[in-house]
Amino acid sequence: MGSVKLIDSATPFEGSYAFRAAAIPKRYERFEIVTAFIERIADLGAVMAATTLAYATYEVMQMGRQLHYSAGTVFLAAFGFAALFVLMLDQDGAYRRANSLLRIRETERILRVTLQAFGFAFLVTFFFSHLFSRWIVMLAVVFVPLLVIVEKQFVFVLIRNLHSRGYGLRNVLVYGAGLTGRRVFSAIVRSPKLGLNPVAILDDDEKLTGNKVYEDAYKHERSARVIAGPVTSDLIQEWNISLLVVGIPSLSKERFKEITDEAFAAGANVAFVPQLSYSAETSTEYVDIDGVLIASLGLPERKRLYEISKRIVDFGAAVVLLVLTLPVWAVLAAFIRMDSKGPAFFRQRRVGRGSKRFELYKFRTMRVDVPKFGLHPTAADDPRVTRIGRWLRKTSLDELPQLINILKGEMSLVGPRPEMPFIVERYNSRHRQRLQVTPGLTGLWQLSADRSFLIHENIQYDLYYIRHRNFFMDLAILLHTAMFAMKGM
Repeated sequence: MGSVKLIDSATPFEGSYAFRAAAIPKRYERFEIVTAFIERIADLGAVMAATTLAYATYEVMQMGRQLHYSAGTVFLAAFGFAALFVLMLDQDGAYRRANSLLRIRETERILRVTLQAFGFAFLVTFFFSHLFSRWIVMLAVVFVPLLVIVEKQFVFVLIRNLHSRGYGLRNVLVYGAGLTGRRVFSAIVRSPKLGLNPVAILDDDEKLTGNKVYEDAYKHERSARVIAGPVTSDLIQEWNISLLVVGIPSLSKERFKEITDEAFAAGANVAFVPQLSYSAETSTEYVDIDGVLIASLGLPERKRLYEISKRIVDFGAAVVLLVLTLPVWAVLAAFIRMDSKGPAFFRQRRVGRGSKRFELYKFRTMRVDVPKFGLHPTAADDPRVTRIGRWLRKTSLDELPQLINILKGEMSLVGPRPEMPFIVERYNSRHRQRLQVTPGLTGLWQLSADRSFLIHENIQYDLYYIRHRNFFMDLAILLHTAMFAMKGM
């Protein structure tokens, strides 16, 4: 086979991975085929179970006008819809070997395909004599994505367990221990579908030798050591490397050729992060024409309908959440006042869309004698944080008062976090792209491992969101945020 080129645009990097080398060995292809088949069967079963559960709930709760169906009819309807759902997932690329940014894109796809599949199924029902209860459809619209998301988590764990036993796993060497190299390492580890095992990070800087690079900067769960360069075919064979990932976008052509020659001589594939990067103001599309990858840039269309509908959803959700959580507000305010002297609420000037400043509301988590403007605490034992404040920050309950900011239109449920004025004053042109959209209560950065670092040091998450934001991505982020909070992360 000739050379293979793949582009994965669903990465948190300014740029993408480009894989360029010989075809993947047959044993890895077979593993991918088997796991993709298992995933399809699991999806089929999950959708059938969710559809059956919707009908069972409808029967038990005696909802609406009671329409009864035979077991055979329910099974055929569930199977038919499940087959349609899996087919649409397949057409949308759900079973391809790819990275999923914080697994948000996977959830986004499930939500989008659910509505598309039910819309199509609803049209099909007009050609059948059987009447279908709208209550069953409404219940299924809720149950299907929930069960599929849970099932995907089990498949995720299954694939990781198989990889931990050496099945379908290829050893990877990351070249470059800088910022890009570290992010490449984290992205690969968090993407089990790729079947890649980054065993080490190589760098020519001897001062970095022996250092550890962690998968998750917040938990420090998995790591790889930095080993001394240069890249040689003997070193690649010694570590049994199948893929070399060049994580230095600024590498010269001459040096890149030297590295690829060494990798190819050892029978390893090569992946790299291109030097070109694109701003959030541009829309990037990739086209593979006879093995030549072409990237086209253009200004994205203004998403007016999306922005209007998002504002309506934000306002409605904020009203409902405010009413439901008011008793919680009273309890938390009382605990804060008992734990330390000072007011229960904290107000601070922040910068929103279009550089407009506003007052952000939070429950107070730090002592009153702490300066009002300063860098956020990053350590769990920061002495500025009160006892109840540590728990509030851990559960994100300190953010509840920002529902008021959402009602006022200063913030949204989802979007980049608003920064303090003194930080925005240091922004360069790239950082200022964050100010193009309304700041949010939650976002990609809050779900990432990099949330232990400062927001402006991890701009790639916000730029990714600005470029790809849509209704289903917002909903996926909210679902992941709810799960994240329930875990007490």
